[in-house]
Amino acid sequence: MQRPFPRWFIPYAFLTPALLVLGLTVFWPALQAFYLSFTEYGYDITQPPRWVGWANFVRLWQDETFWQTLGNTLVYLIGVVPILAIAPLILAILVNQKLKGMNWFRVAYYTPVVISMVVAGIAWRWLYAETGLFNQVLSSLIGQTIRIPWLTSPNLALFSVMAVTIWKGLGYYMVIYLAGLQGIPVDLYEAAAIDGSDRWQKHWDITLPLMSPYMFLVAVISAISATKVFEEIYIMTQGGPRSSSKTVVYYVYEQAFVDLEMSYACTIGLVLFILILTLSLIRLRIAPEQDTKTLL
Repeated sequence: MQRPFPRWFIPYAFLTPALLVLGLTVFWPALQAFYLSFTEYGYDITQPPRWVGWANFVRLWQDETFWQTLGNTLVYLIGVVPILAIAPLILAILVNQKLKGMNWFRVAYYTPVVISMVVAGIAWRWLYAETGLFNQVLSSLIGQTIRIPWLTSPNLALFSVMAVTIWKGLGYYMVIYLAGLQGIPVDLYEAAAIDGSDRWQKHWDITLPLMSPYMFLVAVISAISATKVFEEIYIMTQGGPRSSSKTVVYYVYEQAFVDLEMSYACTIGLVLFILILTLSLIRLRIAPEQDTKTLL
């Protein structure tokens, strides 16, 4: 008589192919990158990596360009996160009203999320051109020709790219807030109205306290995304002018695939991994479990 197939093995049989693919495409390359960060490897890929210990980390500590890109990344994070934590909440409150045609506004605000960043970056690059729509509108309003170098000025390039990130992220975080708003009992607002609270007092006393866990999670998620920003930089400025818009992730790409400093790129990537891991652990440690499940 044939022995029955053990039932406990069935889930593992289904998981094995996915785990193999994940291991070959994620975990193994990650381990390789960790090893390469302690070696010299890049120009001649036919030669095996040569162990150099902490030399790459010493070089990183003395690399002015790295510190500039880290500063740019922090500026990007500080500029993007507060706006993406507050503005989508305001939009969510507006589109949560029981008014006719409000679904059209929800679709309009969410549309940028589904647009490819490549397409969005090219479109915004046209808008930012010195003869683009933005300068033409400003010229018509002021009455004289204006040629603001949105993407070619060291003082404006990074902030111009930040605007694209904010524009593309508003709809995504609005949906998260909208889910939270629709979970607030209507009885609370009705009780506040009986007590004489106006609309602003209702939002201040009820909406903001109940939405604060969502605001924290949105802030952490947007911070992680801002730390990993690459596509916008690559498409719109390529880190220029004079590295004024170059971020850490773009610097990793530049070292790995332009300068062929693969081992040094792995070193920078390892530092970036530690930074993102720290933000992720903060998110998982402090955020309430139910809100984490909602967002995941």
